[in-house]
Amino acid sequence: MSNFLRRLKLLPWREMLQIAALVNSIVIGVELFLAWGFTQSRVIRNILTLLYGSSLGILIPFATAVGMGALAVYFLEYWQQQFLLNRTNLWVLVLCVLLGLVLKSFLPLPALLASLSEAALIGITVGVFWKGRPYW
Repeated sequence: MSNFLRRLKLLPWREMLQIAALVNSIVIGVELFLAWGFTQSRVIRNILTLLYGSSLGILIPFATAVGMGALAVYFLEYWQQQFLLNRTNLWVLVLCVLLGLVLKSFLPLPALLASLSEAALIGITVGVFWKGRPYW
């Protein structure tokens, strides 16, 4: 038990949390832009209505979550210098990105692209392990 806690404590939590915060900030920025565009631009309103009104409206949150996971691994590959990526680090990254979605759910923001759901959990996991395939 003490070995498990020691290994858990030695994981690169700070870097993972920073990357998760960056990814969630990017998604929040895109969502705010889309919400602003929905209210200000007839073209964006028509595009969003068309996308969310069709059967693609079901896939958009899942695709966004896959993109969030893949983007998190991309940033991790780009900025990580101190530690090697492995399966455990990828699971920690999934947890950190989900933690960001939990915090985002408390904010009074429109959830146009990503919200805390089972689809988001599955999508983030697929995105992280799809992009992080060389590190399994």
